[in-house]
Amino acid sequence: MNNTRPVGVFDSGVGGLSVWKEIVKILPNESVIYYADSANCPYGSKTEKEIIKLAVEIVEFLIEKDCKIIVVACNTATAAAIDFLRKKFKIPFIGMEPAVKPASLKSKTKSIGVLATEGTFNGRLYQETSERFAKDVEVNIKVGDQLVDIVENGIIYEKSTKDYINQLIQPLIENNIDHLVLGCTHYPFLMPVLKDILPSNVVILDPATAVARQTYNILEHENLMNNNAPNVKYEFYTTGNVEILDKFLKRLIEKPYFLKQL
Repeated sequence: MNNTRPVGVFDSGVGGLSVWKEIVKILPNESVIYYADSANCPYGSKTEKEIIKLAVEIVEFLIEKDCKIIVVACNTATAAAIDFLRKKFKIPFIGMEPAVKPASLKSKTKSIGVLATEGTFNGRLYQETSERFAKDVEVNIKVGDQLVDIVENGIIYEKSTKDYINQLIQPLIENNIDHLVLGCTHYPFLMPVLKDILPSNVVILDPATAVARQTYNILEHENLMNNNAPNVKYEFYTTGNVEILDKFLKRLIEKPYFLKQL
């Protein structure tokens, strides 16, 4: 039996599209509704209470849209709100977790870098994962204060962006990292700039593919999969600038899509 209800995905802005892209690749028969809360972006500097309030409002919107599963495609929102959301709502949730474990296990220099927001670094998931799997590795953390705004405003390829990222990354390079963990869904959009700055031996880890696989696994386990979808629909809602989101979508999607500003 096919479950034709959509998959819900949300982020503080456009960053979660890096996860959306992997979800639609691995689940081509699923309709997906994406919510970008760009008016309240970034979440990194907000309190846990503020993030939970925003996340609850978004989840209520997605449930009204009849979503069968919700992917919290935001590391900061996952850290602050996913435990609360799982208790409050009777729907499966998939969250983000920085890929500290694979980076630590695969590191040859025993030195890794993690780029994330302050909210992610302070969250239970990051702290527990680091304590369990990174005891024998030097973890060099950097808060990418301006990176979310850079992606949200579409100024990825400006010289000022490269200068800022270079300044941010150099201390990590000097500490001989061989893996860089991207702990925010906005950061994969900066991959071309990061690759240009980092030494060729540094592996960049983006958890989006693992999150898409977990979404697939939960849908299959809960018997929620849509195995035959002639009418796949992609809907996008934003609380921010609809033109910026549309620019991202035109680069990502060849199919028709519905876009609305809230």
